[in-house]
Amino acid sequence: MTKRSDSNYIPALTGVRAMAAYLVFISHYCYVFDANFPHIVQRFFGEFHIGVSIFFVLSGFLITFRYYDKFHGLTKDWFLQYLKNRVARIYPMYFLLTVAAFVYYFITKDPIVVQKSTINPILLMVLNITFLRGFFYQFWDTGIAQGWSLTVEECFYFSAPIIFLIAKRYGKFYIQPVVITLFALVMVLIFSHVNWYGFFNNFPFVMLFTFFGRCFEFFVGVQLAKIMLKKGFERKTQIPFTYGGFILIFFCVLVMAFQPIPKGWAAGLESPVGIITNNYCLCIAVSLFFYGILTEGTVFKSFLALPFIELLGKSSYIFYLIHLGWMETLIRDGFDNLNDHVFNLYDRWGLSWHSPFEYDWLNLLYAFIILNVISVTLFKLIEEPLNHFIRKSDFLIKNKLRNPDNIAQKIKS
Repeated sequence: MTKRSDSNYIPALTGVRAMAAYLVFISHYCYVFDANFPHIVQRFFGEFHIGVSIFFVLSGFLITFRYYDKFHGLTKDWFLQYLKNRVARIYPMYFLLTVAAFVYYFITKDPIVVQKSTINPILLMVLNITFLRGFFYQFWDTGIAQGWSLTVEECFYFSAPIIFLIAKRYGKFYIQPVVITLFALVMVLIFSHVNWYGFFNNFPFVMLFTFFGRCFEFFVGVQLAKIMLKKGFERKTQIPFTYGGFILIFFCVLVMAFQPIPKGWAAGLESPVGIITNNYCLCIAVSLFFYGILTEGTVFKSFLALPFIELLGKSSYIFYLIHLGWMETLIRDGFDNLNDHVFNLYDRWGLSWHSPFEYDWLNLLYAFIILNVISVTLFKLIEEPLNHFIRKSDFLIKNKLRNPDNIAQKIKS
């Protein structure tokens, strides 16, 4: 595998992406563990949605680490180049897989795509491909359900230049997440009395599924990047931040696992203590973990930077988008059909053996492997080529590297 020469690229953080995606995967299928383990184990695994928080802190860190020092003002060319890079990274696969989800719905009428939505499916698809569905409680889990987090990510991407501008020009960094959160609370107070498809209409939804409620996680990543840009990657203290942060992350998971699940919700995350733990405590633990990854030479860091883990990290975005929804449904239905076929064969042969597809936990392992194979394949054949194509194209802004003088200068630098 070709290694990137970009000095802003940190292989271990790419490996972290795989870890975060797999944590979310476990949280969505935690019911599998309830048959053979105490119920608290399912509750514990059910709070592994923390992978989303890891993604948010990581996004805040990486965007700031790559762009903050180079940001000298919100010029048109800078913003268009920045936006072009973000579109190239996020949008192509999201668009293709979202359209595929609605094609699946139009063919099968499987409600997993539209959930309980009653609006026109075409309009719902438009809301999905434009990320607008993430602002409405009635639509947030439609299409690619877990894609709600991309609305949050996109809000941060658009906000980041403004965050940088205010931080550099006025030094008002810490007050920004406070203002954004207060804005969210005011919006809920206003729209909780307006029945418009659940637009900003309840506190748990806004605090857990919108950028305005979860902005603090991004700002923690931003602050970590500012520290690293200023002080570098070497430090004198011997505190084991990697493992200490890792333990604190799962302590937060344990706290949420013991919270009562509010009616109508799915996890302790949605309780008041869960919201505080997830939005304000967990991200600090994640940042300590990242600080350790960045500044310490541990076995964990070496593992995350292995070429195979790095590849899984690069393809983890696709894995995240396909691990729940129509594609996983097709895989699960396939296992059910195989299981029926195997038992029919046993009946024909007069055998009473076990089927390799009769256990949910084993089918989950099969699905995990298959989804990873699909993810790596789509990454290599579609996502990576499209990413490079858009970055080299004249989309939004002309590619200056097409000028031979600029290419030569880039090589020299």
